Amino acid sequence: METIAELIAKNARPGIVQWIGVRPERRGAVIQPDCVELTTAGLVGDHNQSGGKRAVTLVQQEHLSAIASFLGQQSVDPVKLRRNFVVSGINLLGLRNRQFNIGNTVLEGSGLCAPCSRMEEAFGPGGYSAVRGHGGITARIVKAGSISISDEVTPV
Repeated sequence: METIAELIAKNARPGIVQWIGVRPERRGAVIQPDCVELTTAGLVGDHNQSGGKRAVTLVQQEHLSAIASFLGQQSVDPVKLRRNFVVSGINLLGLRNRQFNIGNTVLEGSGLCAPCSRMEEAFGPGGYSAVRGHGGITARIVKAGSISISDEVTPV
């Protein structure tokens, strides 16, 4: 029988980057490029260049459907969540406290990306509660490089 640590280390399959978002200025419009460069401080062109454990934010495509359902909507535009990456096919919670590759970068899951009060502004009443538990994860940048739509997300 496998140990819990061995089970935690497994993933069913790699994930895929579905969407990229960069915010050049705080509270500014989100730009949706097909590719983005990362330095150890953050995404090139993004206002957040502080590095550290919140340098990158990721959310699962599968959770966008859950958020939409809680809001009584057909879908949710990832622009409203203001995360950097939407990925599908891999459980992001399984990447917390682990290093993973996307494109030629190495990231390390550093924590949950909890919703902020802006979710009420973005989605209307109940927006904050709809995103709770579905906001994705934060990550630090271990190795700089580039990430493109369709790149695989794989644990190191």
